[in-house]
Amino acid sequence: MKSEIPYIERPNRPLHIYAICFLGFLYIPVLFLPLFSFSDSIYIKFPIEGWTLEWYKQMFANPLLSHSLMNSLKVGSVTAVFSTILGVLGAKAVTRYRMPGKTPVVFIIMLPLVIPGMIIGVAILILLNRVGVPLSLLTVTTGHSLICVPFAIATLIPRFEGFDKSMEEASADLGENAWWTFWRVTMPMVFPGVLASLLLCFTVSFDEFILAFFLAGTEATLPIYMYGQLRFPDRLPSVLALGACILVISFVVIFFSQWMARTEKNLRS
Repeated sequence: MKSEIPYIERPNRPLHIYAICFLGFLYIPVLFLPLFSFSDSIYIKFPIEGWTLEWYKQMFANPLLSHSLMNSLKVGSVTAVFSTILGVLGAKAVTRYRMPGKTPVVFIIMLPLVIPGMIIGVAILILLNRVGVPLSLLTVTTGHSLICVPFAIATLIPRFEGFDKSMEEASADLGENAWWTFWRVTMPMVFPGVLASLLLCFTVSFDEFILAFFLAGTEATLPIYMYGQLRFPDRLPSVLALGACILVISFVVIFFSQWMARTEKNLRS
């Protein structure tokens, strides 16, 4: 007698074991980061002989760290907003309008996802030197936006394709123009995708090192600062403390975004 459980819903023990092993391989090394940030030794070693909060005090008292953190927050925020705006426009154009050469255009927009960041960074650096643009946080934001726009479009296209287009048609039939239809009908329905795009683009920009390394000039972002501190053993514990804080904040942001998505799904059902 054949099982009544659909094939896709049947338990798959080898797949479960593989998933557990993969998650362990991925996250167990990361969990050592906050563990060693509380060690009273400047060296990473087992067993941990004592515990301290001194490295967190040094982290918060470091003006260079605070300055680089603010730089990353500024770049990440502007990049997220700018990339999401372009992503909304691009996703709407791709899903709502017919235009010649749409497939090649989408391919070109998504191309930065597969081009190595080092090549993009060198290319932008050469172009900026050619036109005489000085390196600053603005050039870092420009480079980060280039690689974040494809993430925004890839996140938003399913949202634009997933809701009923008749809602927009009904708004137009009631006399609303295209602009207000977008703000009053389309935007509220795709807002979860917009929020997801903002979070994703901010995270990508905040963590991006290669482009910032080529384009930052004298204004260091947080990844550049952390990379520079790794050369000094006595500063490594402060970097571990900083990494632990970023890990906790990232977990909270991801948990919040998943909670928002699940809440929206429950409201729809």
